[in-house]
Amino acid sequence: MPTHRYIVTAFALAIVAACSNTDDTNQPTAAPTAETSDSGAALSRNTNGALAAEVRTLAAGRGITPLENPPPIRASLVRLGRALAFDKVLSGNRDISCMTCHLASFGTGDARSLSIGQGGTGLGPSRVHPEGTFIPRNAPPAFNLHAMKTLFWDGRVNRDDAGLVHTPIGDKVTPKMTAVFEFGALSALPLFPVLNRAEMRAATGNELAAFRDDQETETWAALMKRLGAIRQYRQLFQAAYPGQKFEDMNFAHASNAIAAFLINKMAFNRSPWDRFLAGDDRALTDLQLAGAKGFMSARCSICHNGPAFTDNLFHNVALAQLGPGEGDGAGGFDDFGRMRVTGNAAEKYAFRTTPLRNVELTGPWGHAGQFTTLRAFVDHYSESDTKLRNFDVMQLEALLRGTVQPTTEAILATRDPLLAGMVFPATAGDAVTAFLTALTDPRAREIRGITPRSVPSGLPVDGAEFAAGPTSEDF
Repeated sequence: MPTHRYIVTAFALAIVAACSNTDDTNQPTAAPTAETSDSGAALSRNTNGALAAEVRTLAAGRGITPLENPPPIRASLVRLGRALAFDKVLSGNRDISCMTCHLASFGTGDARSLSIGQGGTGLGPSRVHPEGTFIPRNAPPAFNLHAMKTLFWDGRVNRDDAGLVHTPIGDKVTPKMTAVFEFGALSALPLFPVLNRAEMRAATGNELAAFRDDQETETWAALMKRLGAIRQYRQLFQAAYPGQKFEDMNFAHASNAIAAFLINKMAFNRSPWDRFLAGDDRALTDLQLAGAKGFMSARCSICHNGPAFTDNLFHNVALAQLGPGEGDGAGGFDDFGRMRVTGNAAEKYAFRTTPLRNVELTGPWGHAGQFTTLRAFVDHYSESDTKLRNFDVMQLEALLRGTVQPTTEAILATRDPLLAGMVFPATAGDAVTAFLTALTDPRAREIRGITPRSVPSGLPVDGAEFAAGPTSEDF
């Protein structure tokens, strides 16, 4: 990869300072309306057919094709998964659910750089912990997980090209459990937050906390005992898995159901970009189309490709390390990313390529939520070494500002060569950011209706007060 300074110049149109997509129609074929910039200036719809054709050709070359719909899923399985995802009964002290950190009102995240797990109170930006404790990594979005092969920021749960699911605990995820999985790696993902003490299990105060960290099987069995004590859950499980008795099930059945819920309710593929790929030249504004050409022409799409705009691989993109860390480094406050999984020193500080669909809704951005605006995150990729050396801690909440680690040179030592010499002007960043807003499905802006007002355990539901209204699926 060349190391000379790389200037993005592939913008033939005048570019205004910033842009946001305000299209909120749910109809993929609806006639687009005019866009405006933050300054109120009108942004015209594209009328350049030749440029539109060029962008489609560039996209096809990167494998950036339409995102297919997930397969149909039986309603009974989705209903069980929805209840489990929002029910605090899965946490050790019954004080947090899976969805507490993946709130519908915050784009399936929590609007925090780093989440606050069990023991915390409040929601989203208002959540606090009595001991000031944070989860080491940003809560990743739950959109379009059916299109992902690698899960978690370090990819420790993944599906290989042969379709085999890999997890960090090997054969403890038994063939009997994997036989339950209907959705590949995603069926395995919910097995793990319930084991994590900081996220859900807690260190003390409940029967789950009493198990050693290597007693995963026992922890899962104890959770099934909890669920089995609730009559409605026994009914929901047996309806979701016809012909099976609850007594013969294991926690893989719960994990698989949560995956079904995430796929069924969080798959979105009707963005302006999708309308554009389907042949509507006017689905994008001039600025968005210019940004699309720049994105496809430059190095962005080398990693952000495919239907979900991710290569499902891992890259060190020179992001500051902050927060409590994962126990790495001399003081234990560092996070070596993918290297923690593979042991390969070349993958130190590498994290999964962020999928970009609905990305404008999922801030803060970065594996530790290093950036609080999408525009700033885009700008980071221009002279990323300089940006890292001058990282502005003031954009972080007060409790995190003093946690930024002095690891700049160590991070740059394994920075992805793709970023070497990459420089682009502010106008290019404006256009690429505008393009990224075209990846938002309008339906993803308002998903509060997925939140039930009650769950079978009777425990309070986080986010229920923001639900769009009563639904027939409440418990």
